Amino acid sequence: MSGIRTNAAAELLGVSPNTLRSWERRFGYPTPRRTAGGHRQYDLAELEALRRALLETHNISSAIQVAQQRGEGPSSASRLLEAFDAFDDAQADRHMEESLSLRSVERSVEELLLRAVELAEQREGREAEHEFACRWATGWLHAVRRVAPPASRDEGILLFDASTGLTVEGLHVQALELALRRAGFRVLLLSIGLAQERVARAMRALDPTALVLCGKDATLDIVGRLVYAVRQQGSPAPLYEYRGSMPVTGSHAIPTLGSTPTEATQTLKTMVDVQVGHGHGPTRLSAVAR
Repeated sequence: MSGIRTNAAAELLGVSPNTLRSWERRFGYPTPRRTAGGHRQYDLAELEALRRALLETHNISSAIQVAQQRGEGPSSASRLLEAFDAFDDAQADRHMEESLSLRSVERSVEELLLRAVELAEQREGREAEHEFACRWATGWLHAVRRVAPPASRDEGILLFDASTGLTVEGLHVQALELALRRAGFRVLLLSIGLAQERVARAMRALDPTALVLCGKDATLDIVGRLVYAVRQQGSPAPLYEYRGSMPVTGSHAIPTLGSTPTEATQTLKTMVDVQVGHGHGPTRLSAVAR
């Protein structure tokens, strides 16, 4: 496998060849291979990881630690974050395409898209970059959802979204919808704040096997009204929560689906299969509304 010679590697990092060799001696990084003639050959991905880390830390020892911890190749959350910082939606698309050549849609969403937006949300003074990231991610998820295969299961899942604004939580809701669709479920995603008559229409249209509360901006009053509206339809569908969406402190009776779209989808599949097999669900809505 070919690599980059010392002079070119040093130029990429913006240092002299002597400095690059001193880093190798002192830190053991970057780690070149040796040709048959004894010449150093540096790995491009390793150099790129170090270059990005240097831009962030401005300190070689810290940068090496960051680069080694990330262990990143071409498609990574930090590179997607770089595209957000450059407001470059085309580059962001390319990073996701690279990831899809190596990972499933579900892994690409969780390991790149959601992780990169989480990193963008954690930084102060980068509100514009964070907004761009959320808007781009929303568009990407919608595009993939539109080409998801048709439902292959009879069960319908009704998601009630309690997220507000451009946030990672809102993207998690969209990612869960996508994962459930790709798992073969019939899925309907609605705002938790819908009027009772509209909830009734949605229930009649979908006849859901399960209901899922998503997002973290609901109140107990809103959840109570939702449960009441569902009970009025005589639905036996059990209620679940995703990512701690129940607005209570301490324990409660609502089963959780986990914290990632993949975990939630697998848990829901297992629970729904048990429910269908035994003719009932683990939690009745009447227990929530009391």
